[in-house]
Amino acid sequence: MGIALIWSIIMILFRWIFSKRRGAISYDSSDQTALYIRMLGDVRVRSQVGFEPDRRGSHPYLGVDFRTLHSRAESAGSIPARRIRRLFSFQRHLLSSRLLRGAPHLNPLHILDEDYCGQAKCMLEKVGSWNFDIFLFDRLTNGNSLVFLTFNLLNQYGLIELFQLDMVKLRRFLVLVQEDYHNQNPYHNAVHAADVTQAMHCYLREPKLAQSLTSFDILLGLLAAATHDLDHPGVNQPFLIKTNHYLAALYRNTSVLENHHWRSAVGLLRETELFSNLPAEDSLSIERQLGSLILATDISRQNEYLSRFRTHLDEDDLCLGNASHRHFVLQMALKCADICNPCRPWELSKQWSEKVTEEFFHQGDIEKKYKLEISPLCDSEANTIASVQIGFMTYVVEPLFAEWARFSDTRLSQTMLGHLGLNKASWSAMEPEASGSSEEGESEPGHATDEPSSRVLSQGSQES
Repeated sequence: MGIALIWSIIMILFRWIFSKRRGAISYDSSDQTALYIRMLGDVRVRSQVGFEPDRRGSHPYLGVDFRTLHSRAESAGSIPARRIRRLFSFQRHLLSSRLLRGAPHLNPLHILDEDYCGQAKCMLEKVGSWNFDIFLFDRLTNGNSLVFLTFNLLNQYGLIELFQLDMVKLRRFLVLVQEDYHNQNPYHNAVHAADVTQAMHCYLREPKLAQSLTSFDILLGLLAAATHDLDHPGVNQPFLIKTNHYLAALYRNTSVLENHHWRSAVGLLRETELFSNLPAEDSLSIERQLGSLILATDISRQNEYLSRFRTHLDEDDLCLGNASHRHFVLQMALKCADICNPCRPWELSKQWSEKVTEEFFHQGDIEKKYKLEISPLCDSEANTIASVQIGFMTYVVEPLFAEWARFSDTRLSQTMLGHLGLNKASWSAMEPEASGSSEEGESEPGHATDEPSSRVLSQGSQES
């Protein structure tokens, strides 16, 4: 009992120290862009403020709190409870980890024994299934789906042992990653990150990748999936640019969100010293390649990546024995995982469609309130869930997954295309006018291979 009390006190102090952290932005003198952003400190404070009133710009800064942008009144009291659950979860880990007591190394899954109920464990046995219900898994894990799923996959691939990752540092890193997602966002939250990570796992198991990827590639792929939308504010890049947000200025209006997600992830890697046991050059390589993967999710560069992918497939010159080619395939896999919702079974896909559209319309309401130009797809009076989804599927999702099926012609690829077709038909049935315009667009030769329209890119910018 005395030991448990001591550990409880240690955990309270631990948590207090975490809450008092202060971050910083460092710059690379060679290009004056942010080298990394440490979260939960100065940057989080600025993120809470949303728009700094003393900055100069063509438009007055708005007092938007990104942390509460999408929150509902009745959910305000749930934040302390969530923090308490995570504190207890982390505390149970410390109490159950014999590593802290100098005992022999145990199977890493033992640290999950007190966090998982039997149903969640059963679900993890089918984590490679394309029908995996991430919403159910999140409920069964008490809102900790990203932490538990990512940890399980890292262990399943043997990466914890292979890279000799410290258990406490890894757990802390994953908890901080999950906490840095804005779970008030209807779509861009930790559950979305967990869903993308699960999809990435499905792609990593595809024959062509499973036979060629190295353990280093797999580690990068899973980390990139888990952190690809880290600290997403719930609004898109054009919104940040037209309101002169400091992040838009910091990244020169280029891949603003993706750069921020990457730098935020690097900040947490450095703060937790997760890879401190690796040579410095290996740690820097992980950071750089992590950035390359996350930046590939910028939907404004969709046509660039798709054209390059198509050219490789046409010329049949992808060599997965080549490290650069493997990395490119990982980029394409992450892009697919990021926007795979329309390729899920209808029950799951419909929920994601409703959530992302809710987030769009929230942004539109803010723009209306402050008399800003309403972003495409964000006006609830001019758009419906069906019209938004039909356009997104037609001009963004279908071209990408058609090429992915050419690369990896497997049962999974055919399943995804099958779901995509059925889901599109379901939305079309709800939107007769959109269905007609969609069919007309599809009848134009080569239409799907053109650059997606600005309206569709707007949605993609938020989904990526």
